[in-house]
Amino acid sequence: MSASSNTRQKMPADIVAMKGGAPIVCLTAYTTPIAKVVDPHCDLVLVGDSVGMVLHGLPSTLGVTMEMMVMHGQAVARGLQNALMVIDMPFGSYEESPQQAFANAAILMAETGAGAVKLEGGQHMAETIAFLVARGIPVMAHIGLTPQSVNTLGGYKVQGRGEDRARLIADARAVADAGAFSVVLEKVPQGLADQITAEIAIPTVGIGAGAGCDGQVLVVDDMLGLFTEFKPKFVKRFGALGEAADQAVSDYAAEVRARSFPGPEHVFADEVKK
Repeated sequence: MSASSNTRQKMPADIVAMKGGAPIVCLTAYTTPIAKVVDPHCDLVLVGDSVGMVLHGLPSTLGVTMEMMVMHGQAVARGLQNALMVIDMPFGSYEESPQQAFANAAILMAETGAGAVKLEGGQHMAETIAFLVARGIPVMAHIGLTPQSVNTLGGYKVQGRGEDRARLIADARAVADAGAFSVVLEKVPQGLADQITAEIAIPTVGIGAGAGCDGQVLVVDDMLGLFTEFKPKFVKRFGALGEAADQAVSDYAAEVRARSFPGPEHVFADEVKK
């Protein structure tokens, strides 16, 4: 008889069912140890293409490859038992056509065990979202500030102000109608995010979009204080692990130079006492 567990890893339908209820908790993860830390607390874990900037030192997400996403997705999957794992489709892997998107989404899901993929874009990606969903690939949409389009957006600017408000509302409706099971709203004014959340039937997950969204997501290295090169306005640091790590490394270096580490308790005797 195979072993059974009282827990079940969440599926997209479970996230949809949270619409209007308890807020959805989401964080990014890129490694097995971090996945194990966040899993008991999160409903969604996103293997984000932010890995390029956070772990690989890239200037943006545009240099992230399918191979990188597969590698990090496999690592995160090994650390999850509870949360739904969603994996980002990297730049250039889905924009050309729905067929290209399906081929690459199938690779990501098959090779990592992800429960869904995330892709950026609103109205112009609705056809692709519908194509994927019709073929068994759950899609999390992403509108507002879409980092893969940062060059055409003119930088990391707030989206949806003034006359741009109508575009964001149309984007949200389009991805919901196309069958996305949820949508990330990034760097969107709070009032607009509240309106979108009220008007569409799928959950909204905000990042810089206010507390009225159905859930929230942050980059885990940002909220832990591990990534400290810059801090977006919408980030709250819930820890200072970067500072703690710096102090620990400093203490280690000092003890090595003083020959106080390793101490007697860290070494092995020439002979074992009987």
